[in-house]
Amino acid sequence: MAPATLLGSTGAPSADALLDRFGRRAVDLRVSLTERCNLRCTYCMPAAGLPFAPDDALMTAAEIERLVRLGTTRFGVRKVRFTGGEPMLRHDLVDVIARCAALPDAPELSLTTNAIGLAHRADALYAAGLRRVNVSLDTVDPDVFTEVTRRPFLDKVIAGLSAAHDAGLAIKVNAVLLRGVNDHLAPELMRWCLERGYELRFIEQMPLDSDHAWERSTMITAAETRAMLSTSFGLVPDEAPRDGAPAERFRVLARGADGTLGEELGTIGIIASITESFCADCTRTRLTADGHVRSCLFSDDETDVLGPMRSGATDDEVAELWQRAMWAKPRDHGDDSDDLVHPTRGMSAIGG
Repeated sequence: MAPATLLGSTGAPSADALLDRFGRRAVDLRVSLTERCNLRCTYCMPAAGLPFAPDDALMTAAEIERLVRLGTTRFGVRKVRFTGGEPMLRHDLVDVIARCAALPDAPELSLTTNAIGLAHRADALYAAGLRRVNVSLDTVDPDVFTEVTRRPFLDKVIAGLSAAHDAGLAIKVNAVLLRGVNDHLAPELMRWCLERGYELRFIEQMPLDSDHAWERSTMITAAETRAMLSTSFGLVPDEAPRDGAPAERFRVLARGADGTLGEELGTIGIIASITESFCADCTRTRLTADGHVRSCLFSDDETDVLGPMRSGATDDEVAELWQRAMWAKPRDHGDDSDDLVHPTRGMSAIGG
């Protein structure tokens, strides 16, 4: 239990923080901007797509601004990442970024995107206040890219990455390895990213596909990823504290033909959401595109804050709803046990 000074008479936290029952404090906010996407990745969405919420059911730019302001000024949120779906499909994306960048106590702003369309908007997004993009890219092989995403758009993604770099945006690349599909290409992708100064993140495939076809037995684990990469590179654990970050970071060293290690090439991260969970240090809170608080990615528990806002709820009332949702956050998501929840809503609806 949290200290008594943090509890109100109803048993919910009364401090100006997003606390849970296990002493964790959420300071990293993920905000989904849309459920729509222009790719159909096999581990995320069916080939035919999904029924999406109508536009009037989604948070407006002004409503997003209000919730981000509550998060930063009242709860001490330090980082905000905008996600989807594909947030580049929001016509008012630059306005959303600019509104949040202009807030008092403005947080660090980043964006998760597939980079399609980024080539034409990178400069405007940087000018609005965006400082980093996390680009989803599972391979740089055109045929495999089309197989995974069901769309032949690799050239658009690469153009978006190049434009983001030129605009001054920091770049991270997120990759999911699929057994028998792109796992053998992991060293190639890492070399490609290192050569361009992009920080690569390998992410264990999670049970967030709308088809509910995920199986633990077919997932490429973090341990397998490390072993696979170590045949071509040296991986040295980064000594810097993770500070709640999901990725375990490694310094990458060149490996000679004789196995000796040479110069440092850069860093990568491996996110072991399933097999080496980091729930005990979780600092995240989430808002879905239709304005629901989710305390955990692997959960079906949601709290509607958009409905009350539109019905006239005050900031204090919205803040209390948000705090109660976070207070009920589960201890963990079950790791790789039978307790692991496969959420009803897929990643495109929840937000990454």
